[in-house]
Amino acid sequence: MKIRLLAGLLALGIAATGCGGAKVDSSAGSSSAPQAAGSSAAGTVKIAINPWVGYEASANVVAYLLKNELGYTVELPEIKEQLAWEGFETGDVDVIIENWGHPDLKKKFIEEKKVALEAGSTGNKGVIGWYIPKWMADEHPDITDSKNLNKYADLFKTSESGGKGQLLFGDPSYVSNEEALIKNLKLNYKVVVGGSEAALIKGAQQAQEQKKALLFYFWDPHWLFSKTDLVRVNLPAYTEGCDADPKKVACDYAELDLDKIVSKKFADTGGKAYDLIKNFSWTNEDQNAVADDMTNNGLTGEQAAKKWVEANTAKWQAWIPK
Repeated sequence: MKIRLLAGLLALGIAATGCGGAKVDSSAGSSSAPQAAGSSAAGTVKIAINPWVGYEASANVVAYLLKNELGYTVELPEIKEQLAWEGFETGDVDVIIENWGHPDLKKKFIEEKKVALEAGSTGNKGVIGWYIPKWMADEHPDITDSKNLNKYADLFKTSESGGKGQLLFGDPSYVSNEEALIKNLKLNYKVVVGGSEAALIKGAQQAQEQKKALLFYFWDPHWLFSKTDLVRVNLPAYTEGCDADPKKVACDYAELDLDKIVSKKFADTGGKAYDLIKNFSWTNEDQNAVADDMTNNGLTGEQAAKKWVEANTAKWQAWIPK
């Protein structure tokens, strides 16, 4: 299985804001957070926050339970993907709560450096793709076949695409096969970096509401699909190994079983916190509900997590170690 959002660009840095307009809970690491009745401070858990709101949703629910059920202090540093993996070695990160493949990073930090471990599936199924607003597919039914994209390239031209069709991309740290796909499929398109998840969301919403042409990179799970009519463009079907050479990729992205990664030190000493991380598993619908509250309903990460926890007792109680 291959990648999703790899920090292939080395100048990554720490994200300045939450994704997609989500309100990040700045108090997550506060030692004044409520603790489980009768418990004392059990230690500190550092969960990296990668720059998309679905990840934040998972992290905030786990953080809420660590604090309020097990008595831990939780820190949520905003760190882009590759730097988060490096944090396993430096001690800056205990947990990556949603990993999108990254076999290269697993090889480096798990197999070779032995500073990290896999901690099981999140329960989420993840896939990246190219999307257009539904109205475009309605008016041009054959546009959903990537073989026909050049026929419609003029519709997607922008001031930034240099006379070619635009393919809108998000945060520069997201992993991308787009340049290789455009080259190897001989598409008359140019990748234009919007800079964030929020830019992709805004573009998609405007494209559907205002009938603007847009071809853009996006992923599922995401709350946007429940609020905006989008259609996926069919790239050549994924087959095992078709993305092995990043320069020769000419196929669609694989569906991934998203997983959790923890530092070796945390696995050895994390106690009940580590057990909770291993046990954590929910659905795309669960994640989307929390992410929607964070992005569209004005809730902080902690508030959205509390709302979900209160409504889903049976699910999360199964994660709590005995």
